Formats: sequence, C-alpha cells, structure tokens
Amino acid sequence: MSVPSTQQQWVVKGQDKGFDGLVREQGPVPQVGDNDVLVRLHGASLNYRDLVIPKGMYPFPLDLPVVAGSDGAGEVLAVGSKVTKWKKGDKVVTLFNQAHQAGAIDARGAASGLGGVLDGTLRQYGVFNENGVVRAPANLNHVEAATLTCAGLTSWNALYGLKALKPGETVLVQGTGGVSLFALQFAKAAGARVIATTSSKEKMEVLKKLGADHVINYRDDKNWGETARKLTPGEQGVDHVIEVGGEDTMAQSLKAVKYEGIISLIGFLGGAKPKDNILEPLSRICTIRGIYVGSRQQLEDMCAAIEANDIHPVVDQKIFTLDQAKEAYEYMWAKKHFGKIGIKIE
Repeated sequence: MSVPSTQQQWVVKGQDKGFDGLVREQGPVPQVGDNDVLVRLHGASLNYRDLVIPKGMYPFPLDLPVVAGSDGAGEVLAVGSKVTKWKKGDKVVTLFNQAHQAGAIDARGAASGLGGVLDGTLRQYGVFNENGVVRAPANLNHVEAATLTCAGLTSWNALYGLKALKPGETVLVQGTGGVSLFALQFAKAAGARVIATTSSKEKMEVLKKLGADHVINYRDDKNWGETARKLTPGEQGVDHVIEVGGEDTMAQSLKAVKYEGIISLIGFLGGAKPKDNILEPLSRICTIRGIYVGSRQQLEDMCAAIEANDIHPVVDQKIFTLDQAKEAYEYMWAKKHFGKIGIKIE
C-alpha cells in the first residue's frame, strides 16, 4: 500500500471559538525518522479533555495549532532504520504522554501529550517514536483499542499506580463515564467488589450487567457516601474511590473512604473550585491523589490484563467517521453518549 503525501486531519487552531476552533484540513503525512513508526490510524476516541481544549478550559500544557485527539489505534505501515521493536502489520495503540515511559510523571512527561502539545490522532496517518505506541490487545478491534489511551490507562493508574488493588477490596466508581466503566471492569477482573453510583434507572441495569455488586442512585440518596461505607465489610469504608465529579462529589467520597484508602482525583465534571475540606484527608486518614493518565509500562500491563480477561471497553452505539469528528464533539458535549465515543477512520 503506497502512502499518500497529504491526508485529512482535524486541527485545534485556538481556544477562543469553541468547537469552531476545530478545523478540518488537508495536512502533510509526516516523514518517518530513524526511531519512528508510521501508523495508519483506523480508530480514535474522544475524552472530556478534547472538548475543553478548544473551549479554553484545559489546565495542562498546550502548543497550538495541534492535530486533535490523544486516543488512536491502527497498524504499523513503515518503521525507521533504527527501530527494532515493531514491524509492518503490527497493531498498536497510542501512548497519551509520549515521554512518560515508566515510573512517576515529570514535567517533561506532562508536556508531551498527544492532541495537546504533540500532533494527535484525528487524522489518517501518524508518526510516533517507537516507544510512543504499545501493542494492541488481540481481542479488540481498532475503535475499542483506541479507547485505552486515556480513559483506560487513567483508570488502571488509579487502581494500580500507588497501592495496587487486591482481590476482596472495594472500589467506588461514580457515574458511567469512560474512566468509571473501565474501573468497574478492571476491579471485577481483579476479584474486587464494586459499588457504583448513577442517577438513571436504565444505567443502573447496565452497571449491574457489567458486574457492579451495588448501585446507588445519587439523586434519590444525597448521602450516598455514607450508604457506600455501610455496604463494605464491617462498614469500614471503600479502599479506592474513582472521583470524577470534583467539588460536587468530594464530600461524599470522603465519607465513603476507608482509613488509608485512596481517592483518585481524575475529573472536574462537577466544577473545579476547591471547597474547604482541605484538612479532611487528615481526619479521614486517606490519600487524595491527582492522576494524569499513566506511563507506557502501565499501558502495557493494562493491555495484557485486557487480553487475558477478554475485557471489551464499553463503546457508545453511535460510531462516527473522521469526517464527522466535530459532530462527535457536539454529541459528547450534549452528554448523549454512554461509555466511550468511537471514531472510525477510513
């Protein structure tokens, strides 16, 4: 298959026009360096982060204009002269922070995000360093595999990055966003108990189908943190909280968490103004940990677990094409989705 010199791509031009700052254009297919791989992208996925970048609400490093999107999966078409890791035909998934290879994230790693600082995945071809992609799980198609880059890895890092989840522990997940659903699936695969929260009857059923041991409707039960604690062995509290809501939910998460438990802070859907519970981790004897996705090492571990347990990401039934990327942004912003939003790249 011959590689063209130009391609379709979506570029974030600025942060002052909302989604009108996301522009579709013809761009060059990048040249492959000695240590690089050329990937024909077949799948992409969106995250809340992708929506807030053109809206000027993103708190991490950016370098605009940039090709949008962090999540991608596809097939290696060509490799640089010094690449030993990959060959033509290998199926791969992109690493979110390209310079975050292992261990703790640092400033260099945090400034290497695809679709923020480096050109991302909403295009047909991408060139990445050979260490900027990992082998895709064999049980997933390209669109499913693309969802792993950000939401999957964030969730894995929450459960394994600081203190590894153990069988028999309890995990509290909030809502039905991508990270929460991955955490539910990973926790069940690890032999843990899961308590989930939602506000809709339909979603309660889906959470139970995915294996949630208990589902609490947070609209009906304003004190759901206390309720979650009562559902744990000896009412001691939950070991891990996947906190996606920010200021609206933190007070309840603190009520639910066990002594020495971990609240992983990964989102600010409910707003990002800090409330005055800054000393509560002391009285609750818990850790509140901010998470910025994860490393290549963690992504490889997670992909191995996904393949071994035949875990399939929850992908919304409406799949978009690359041409429809802006519609996908609007659809997600309107909260019409359930699970991850998939984009098929022809």
